[in-house]
Amino acid sequence: MTETASQFLATRRSRPAKLLGEPAPDRDALLPLLEAALRVPDHGKLEPWRLVVLSAPALRALAAPVREAAAARGLPEAEADKAASVYETSPLAVAVIESPVESDAIPLVEQTYSAGCVCLSLLNAALAAGWGANWLSGWPAHDRDLMARHLGLAPGERVAGIVHIGTARSAPPERPRPDLAAKVEWR
Repeated sequence: MTETASQFLATRRSRPAKLLGEPAPDRDALLPLLEAALRVPDHGKLEPWRLVVLSAPALRALAAPVREAAAARGLPEAEADKAASVYETSPLAVAVIESPVESDAIPLVEQTYSAGCVCLSLLNAALAAGWGANWLSGWPAHDRDLMARHLGLAPGERVAGIVHIGTARSAPPERPRPDLAAKVEWR
């Protein structure tokens, strides 16, 4: 591994979505990040995912339906506000849609993992390019009816994650990292 790649991976840090602002990458800046995101393990070359780029206006349009879905769930107003706020303030997001493909050879779980890899690859590509980025989901992303109406999910599809990208207004404090000795077993 190159020293630059090693340093990036050892120190990478997501930026909280609430700390992301304008500018966000334009189409020309976003395309190489999307290309990098799709270079993931994909057994059988099934491409069991697709991307939906959400501009700031598209994100703002999601905020009211998120609030309505929160009310329908009987969630407290504070939870509705928290869930909607990311859509109200994010400058850009990419929804990674898990889109499974029927296959006798490739289990669905491997397709799910591949969609998760797209999320992480996009997050890392954005961070490596100097953008602030955060991979979020939360209950709105997992509300099948809400996402089907607003992201056009087909039957069998679901949101693997929503990667918010913009300019980080500040850096969050470093947080504790896992203790390797507690998490790694050598045999």
